[in-house]
Amino acid sequence: MTAQPARTFFGTDGVRGVANRDLTPELCVALGRALGAGIALGGHVVIGRDTRLSGTMLEAALASGIASVGRNVVCLGVLPTPAIAEAVVLHGAAAGAVISASHNPFADNGIKLIGPDGYKLADAQELDIEQRMADTDAHSPVVGAELGDITHTNDAAEIYIRSMIERFPTPLAGVSLVIDCANGATAVTAPQIFRALGARVTVMHATPTGVNINAQCGSTHPDSLQHAVREGGYDLGFAFDGDGDRMLAVDHTGAVVDGDHILAILALHMQRAGTLAGNAVVTTTMTNLGFRRAMAIRGIEVRWTDVGDRYVLAEMRAGGFVLGGEQSGHVINLLSGPTGDGVAAALMVLTALGESGEQLALAASVMERLPQQLVGIRTGRKNELAAAEDVWRQVRAFTSEFGEDGRVVVRASGTEPLVRVMVEAPSIDACEIWCARIAKAVEDALGDGSSSL
Repeated sequence: MTAQPARTFFGTDGVRGVANRDLTPELCVALGRALGAGIALGGHVVIGRDTRLSGTMLEAALASGIASVGRNVVCLGVLPTPAIAEAVVLHGAAAGAVISASHNPFADNGIKLIGPDGYKLADAQELDIEQRMADTDAHSPVVGAELGDITHTNDAAEIYIRSMIERFPTPLAGVSLVIDCANGATAVTAPQIFRALGARVTVMHATPTGVNINAQCGSTHPDSLQHAVREGGYDLGFAFDGDGDRMLAVDHTGAVVDGDHILAILALHMQRAGTLAGNAVVTTTMTNLGFRRAMAIRGIEVRWTDVGDRYVLAEMRAGGFVLGGEQSGHVINLLSGPTGDGVAAALMVLTALGESGEQLALAASVMERLPQQLVGIRTGRKNELAAAEDVWRQVRAFTSEFGEDGRVVVRASGTEPLVRVMVEAPSIDACEIWCARIAKAVEDALGDGSSSL
């Protein structure tokens, strides 16, 4: 892993913050001008958003900034992040923007920027945009006929739906499933896709109001989906997040199948099919040690990166690999698209199950999960983590005791004011004891008295 450039506004997944407090219309105008004067120079920009109340306000500001430096803008409306990435390529755009805070609460929002190839911008490109935002003389607004035009299209969701059906023509007749759309962007695409392929589909949390995105639903709150699948006797279920780039599954017993298990299922399926390039999978430091052991048994190499799907994708592209993802449910298969896509991941799982004839629970059992404990310590001083010697003393003590039979990761969140502590050990008791011990060291050194699991 290499050190990332220092940036003021961009985190691990774009610009994030509370809408109209941190992420203001003024900031969006400045960001739009810098984008239009730099990355999008000579071309137009497409913008899509999720269902948050603040989305239309920020869309208007961002589009205005882009148009003010002479670039045209096409607004796609509500659309999942992967669909927006594909639309950038389809429209021949110079860049794209996704207005979403993914799995975060509705008051938050964010802007993720996409290059002409459908991939998220690299760190260096985001740094260039930040420098242009600071140098207002670098992008003077134009006037008269030189202004950019802002147009809206209402067929982007339909185009994406058709594309997904053509890409994954998996016959799903006889399959019963529940999908949880998190009151987010997949509400306009996912039900139609699964039904068109023949599945019997029950849809949950697909009535967005602008303020209910991710509210006790979706991939961060799968309880209601678990209950629905178990009590309704369904084959399985899928939970998406607010912008549709991640997915968690639920088997017929109501048990959650997380991103690690999903990656394991897909890796073995692709290995059998001869499509697992490099016979390797790219994951992050948060991936369970049990995944690595399961892959090692089958001769599959596991590459690891910093947390964040952008870093997974960078390693995949650098090494020529096609499969990667995160425990949280981001799954990237470059054979199907340039970014994480929750609906595509669900269809890949259904394809693998259809070919193997297995239920999801049996397929997921290929990986035995080691006990894992995760806690987040809220702090406004997360940037001081590297110098918190008492924390690292506890980490070294853990490593000395468990060696390769355990693992600990302490990291600052890229999108929230948190330091996260993750511990894996041979027993639940050991996990809980050491996670509490290391978390206390973080709290003592950096915390403000509150923590969140």
